[in-house]
Amino acid sequence: MLRISNIKLRADFEPSKENELLSQKIQKILKVKQDKISSFKISKKSIDAREKNNVQLVYSVDIEIENETKYLGMKDVSSVKPLEYSIKNVRKKTHRPVVVGSGPAGLFCALILAEQGFNPIVVEQGMDADRRKLAVDKFWKYGILDTNSNVQFGEGGAGTFSDGKLTTGIKNARIPKVFKELVEAGAQKETAYLAKPHIGTDILITVVKNIRKKIERLGGEVRFETKMKEVIIENGEVRGVVLENYGASNVIETDSVVLAIGHSARETFYMLKDIGVEMIPKPFAVGVRIEHHQKDIDKQQFGCFADSPLLGASDYKLNAHLQNGRGVYTFCMCPGGHVVAAASEENSLVTNGMSYSTRSGENANSALLVSITPNDFKGDVLAAVEFQRKLERKAFELGGRNYFAPVQLVGDFLVDKASKQLGDIKPTYTPGVTPTDLRECLDDFIVESLKDGLHAMDRRLPGFIKHDAVLSAVETRSSSPVTIKRNPTTFESNIKGLYPCGEGAGYAGGITSSAVDGIKCAEALIMIEV
Repeated sequence: MLRISNIKLRADFEPSKENELLSQKIQKILKVKQDKISSFKISKKSIDAREKNNVQLVYSVDIEIENETKYLGMKDVSSVKPLEYSIKNVRKKTHRPVVVGSGPAGLFCALILAEQGFNPIVVEQGMDADRRKLAVDKFWKYGILDTNSNVQFGEGGAGTFSDGKLTTGIKNARIPKVFKELVEAGAQKETAYLAKPHIGTDILITVVKNIRKKIERLGGEVRFETKMKEVIIENGEVRGVVLENYGASNVIETDSVVLAIGHSARETFYMLKDIGVEMIPKPFAVGVRIEHHQKDIDKQQFGCFADSPLLGASDYKLNAHLQNGRGVYTFCMCPGGHVVAAASEENSLVTNGMSYSTRSGENANSALLVSITPNDFKGDVLAAVEFQRKLERKAFELGGRNYFAPVQLVGDFLVDKASKQLGDIKPTYTPGVTPTDLRECLDDFIVESLKDGLHAMDRRLPGFIKHDAVLSAVETRSSSPVTIKRNPTTFESNIKGLYPCGEGAGYAGGITSSAVDGIKCAEALIMIEV
């Protein structure tokens, strides 16, 4: 198969003409007529918006054509071989492995195990996706929190209620396997080739359900509303787990436990520390969410092409290195999205961002975060958890003790003035917001770092500092504050048979990288080669 890269189309054509225009470009590049091309498909699609008066879509296409070698000397033409995920050298199974958590890492770990006949048991403290959505909607509407099933816990993990971004900084041969499974489970077909793919919460709910059903069809089992309370260890090896469901406990004998527990599994972190599992503190970040009108971001990013239906809602990614040694950066930017209530503990306030598949909301939002390092806690492995809790409880108090988010206008924040009312940009957070002074819930170094970061980012994206842009506190769950140590070859912790996995264990940073890490842990568990 041939691949032609760097095909450019100005972003002002009719969407229905895409394939026709690409075909014309292919014919011109290869100097052939259409009947010589057996087929072609898009393998990558990105946006080049460096010139605001000439925004372009940039494509790579894969082509089937006779006498492929004839064209290999041409510019931007290469030969490609489709990647096929395959495994071999599977060991004979003994006990059924237990996978703790049903986020991307847990689901994809369990899927690989099920495909290889290991009949995994997945345990998830939250509800299945449909019932979980009802619980989350109840919290967003009425402020009634279910501490077991919420934005952090439940089928699909924290990623289910997010923008569903699939962009990742890692390069790994397992990524096509992840995308293939996501598309087969209901994700948009463009997921496989967009440079910045996203799924959206509304579709993710269906996707994670379908992956779970596939695991079950292959012999796996998924137990919802079931907590892992203890790992049974004998002579430094896993011998089983103690599970709890509605107050009733039972024991599963196993020699393999995968910890795909997510970045908010605080009770589990403390339990692992008590039983001697080695953990170390890791860098993470805390801060706020910032909201602008999406139309203003589009105009800044796409210029006169801002209304093009080919481009969709624009995004941004900004960072600044400050004189105080800290970094400030945007994270999980949600075009046309919503700031959401993401608490998992009572009397705590946590914000996050989410978009639906259409990204058609009025506002853009992003986390605006300040870097935190282990040096801030002088070696205490779980001190960062308590630091997060402190910020979340202060935000809860400041918001009015009813899960309303404390908010402040950017213009007021920069001059240390409490906000009394909102401006043109209306916050999307529900159940409600309380205009206030965020200095009352954020440490001084966070406040000063955010101010410096805002000024630096405004120089890169003019208009980022807009007086009535809204800051909502507090964002504390951007990543896990700990790393559960594991052997880089066997993927086991210091306890034989215990496999730390995914974002919660400190080895991933999003849906795609978490899914890949889940696959890698499954491979290590069943001793396969890829």
